[in-house]
Amino acid sequence: MNKEIKIGKRTVSADSPVFVVAELSANHNHDFGRAVEIIHAAREAGADAVKLQTYTADTITIDCDDPCFQIKEGTIWDGTTLYKLYKEAYTPWEWQPRLKEEANKLGMECFSSPFDFTSVDFLEQMDVPAYKIASYEINDIPLIRKIAKLGKPLILATGIAYPEDIERALAVCREEGNRDVILLKCVSAYPTPYEQINLNVIPTLSKTYDCLTGISDHTMGTIVSSAAIALGARMVEKHFTLRRADGGPDSAFSMEPEEFAHMVKDIRIMEKALGSSKYQLTDTQKLEHGGSRSLFVVEDIAPGQLLTPANIRSIRPGCGLHTMYYEEILGKRAKTFLKKGTPLQWEMIE
Repeated sequence: MNKEIKIGKRTVSADSPVFVVAELSANHNHDFGRAVEIIHAAREAGADAVKLQTYTADTITIDCDDPCFQIKEGTIWDGTTLYKLYKEAYTPWEWQPRLKEEANKLGMECFSSPFDFTSVDFLEQMDVPAYKIASYEINDIPLIRKIAKLGKPLILATGIAYPEDIERALAVCREEGNRDVILLKCVSAYPTPYEQINLNVIPTLSKTYDCLTGISDHTMGTIVSSAAIALGARMVEKHFTLRRADGGPDSAFSMEPEEFAHMVKDIRIMEKALGSSKYQLTDTQKLEHGGSRSLFVVEDIAPGQLLTPANIRSIRPGCGLHTMYYEEILGKRAKTFLKKGTPLQWEMIE
């Protein structure tokens, strides 16, 4: 898979800034003005992009109360049905072109997760720069194939994916000639307990599938996303709201603006701190190297006098002979008078 991917004006690669995405999801609470306010707040907090979800209750499921449509897996949505949840959570489609326009005005990218063929067609009319496949859709091969054919980047969440699900989805992308794929480490638990996140899977995904990787993080706080950068994540996605207290289907595990800004700051610091994988001294370290140990005259030495452990020692700073010559010079004689504090040099020795 490609190791440099363009999403709108942004580049995602090992050498580019981490791509930070604010997920709007259902946090608009069916208020268009609030949705716009969230986008502005996300930009102020340092997001590079905002992500939408494009579905209706009828395009993602059916209105049925049978047991298999009941939510009862120990989630924050237990006690309702899939249809009722998505009826409450969806983002009206007529808003989405306007939300994308607003994000673009602010210099942000805007893309979405489609959930059926009609949403892909709709998003193509919006000319989104990329597509996110939610983890529950990673086994929807017809949907992935339709998107892959468009030649735009695909971001695949792996939350509930078995290895064979990932392999099959990537195979479809390759079959359609689309190698712009990012795999997101993800746990489909809302919020995710820290002991379930398993960040060490990020380099495993990169090595196993030869893809750029990122994280779709549903934990509380900023530490997990920041730590993911050290393990190779090149994209971070977090749900974003104005205030969790405002409520909504996803508010309980969404970040508030101050938290998101803190996370972005930590990510940018982590990028600087990670630096290069090549072992080399910085200019400051090269300068400081002069403070290391070397061989010095520590007592006055007369011409012809023997060099001994009493008058030659390894001390700081580093402007004398290298300490590796210590045994070699012991027992030799001084050519001239050597004053205490003189950095020893070869020309001073017979």
